Amino acid sequence: MRYLAATTAAEAAAALAAETGLTRVLAGGTDVLVQLRSGLVEPELVVDIKKIPGMREITAEAGGFRIGAAVSGAEIGEHEALCALWPGVTEGVQLIGSTQVQGRCTMTGNLCNASPAGDAVPSLVAANAVARIAGPQGERDCPVAEIPSGPGKTTLKKGEIISSIFLPARPGRASDAYLRFIPRTEMDIAVASAAVSLELDSGGTVKTARIALGAVAPTVIAVDAAAALLVGTRLDDGTLAKMAQACEAVCKPIDDKRGTVAFRTKTAGTLARRAALIAYARAGGSR
Repeated sequence: MRYLAATTAAEAAAALAAETGLTRVLAGGTDVLVQLRSGLVEPELVVDIKKIPGMREITAEAGGFRIGAAVSGAEIGEHEALCALWPGVTEGVQLIGSTQVQGRCTMTGNLCNASPAGDAVPSLVAANAVARIAGPQGERDCPVAEIPSGPGKTTLKKGEIISSIFLPARPGRASDAYLRFIPRTEMDIAVASAAVSLELDSGGTVKTARIALGAVAPTVIAVDAAAALLVGTRLDDGTLAKMAQACEAVCKPIDDKRGTVAFRTKTAGTLARRAALIAYARAGGSR
């Protein structure tokens, strides 16, 4: 196994593209190192991206924030302006692992691990977050929602890495929330999860909405039909009930020891309802 501490995104992309064997990208390492130590993978090349300029930085941009791929969960949680603008996104990131893990884990790594239960991903999808991808052909931007393609799989091409994730600006009366259900009180993966992002008008009516569900399909699902039901309302009980049903309708979960299909489906709708109420209150709404 060879190790490369890349100093530019172009160097990292070129090395990954040239390697014919198995490769891994090292940012926080909380997934990669576990895979290596357990013998699940034996890569020919590991490319460390932490020394690339910008990878460890959170930068204000166009009213939003650009978050480098190697920024840790702890650093995200300590960034007051980012947490204030996108509380649901930062909540999801801070649920990854333990306090010790938070010092190393990254939002981008959670995305690229491509687990349907990844805590960082639903809120990023609900936020319309955009990933900046560096590859052999240069840079391109891609919606986060289009990155995962299945459990453990992404749409990234050979040699491509995510260098940063951009969270856009939002108006004053807008906010988001993320909730998950786990069997234990902490340090577990979601049986079902939901993220909701809302923008309100001056009267407290929902102007725009996005809903994303995790752990109930091969990838995180953006439930546009459910989100559309919230627009033009103040989240009355009838609307929330219809929204939860619309969320349940798109669920395609697995049946395992952690949760049945029926339980995961019902829980996803319930979590979406609760997350919508939290996001609405955070945005300044009053029912």
